[in-house]
Amino acid sequence: MDFIDYRKGAEKKSTNQNEEIVRKSAGRLRGRMRRDYIEEIIQEAQSKGEFDNLPGAGKPLNLDEEYELAGEKAMAYHLLKENNAAPAEIELIKEIRALRKKAEAKITPVIHRGKTLRNRRIAPFASERAAYNEWVERATVEYEKDLREINKRILTLNISVPPAMQQSFLDVDRLLAEFRAACPQL
Repeated sequence: MDFIDYRKGAEKKSTNQNEEIVRKSAGRLRGRMRRDYIEEIIQEAQSKGEFDNLPGAGKPLNLDEEYELAGEKAMAYHLLKENNAAPAEIELIKEIRALRKKAEAKITPVIHRGKTLRNRRIAPFASERAAYNEWVERATVEYEKDLREINKRILTLNISVPPAMQQSFLDVDRLLAEFRAACPQL
């Protein structure tokens, strides 16, 4: 009596079926892009309902794990996120905004004081005028220095980022002229 291994016969059969499927698929692929072929396979699977019972179906994606898709930068993105930091370019943009707000905050009290002195019923005393004029001169020099520092940071940013993220330089002369117009000498 001969021993027949039925497993080998089944393997041959499944191998033949797989070869047929590959041959049929290869016929579909001729003259088409692979992407189209892959999309067609996905659409066929969707129509058969093969994606209906996947774990997490209907739930929002967990985007906390998106750094895994970043390839060689994955570890860097992960470290930045874990430490509540951002890439250097984004940090520089934030720093430029903060410096701009700080510079504007420095001149706001000077402008307010000038309006107060000009709008009160009694004319300012000579000592008040002298103190205010000196304050305006110091604020002007400091404001100009701050604006030029911001322009240096903007230049540093523009060198390191793509054109879509670049910022325009501050027009220092125009901003100083506006400040002087808002704070005329008393």
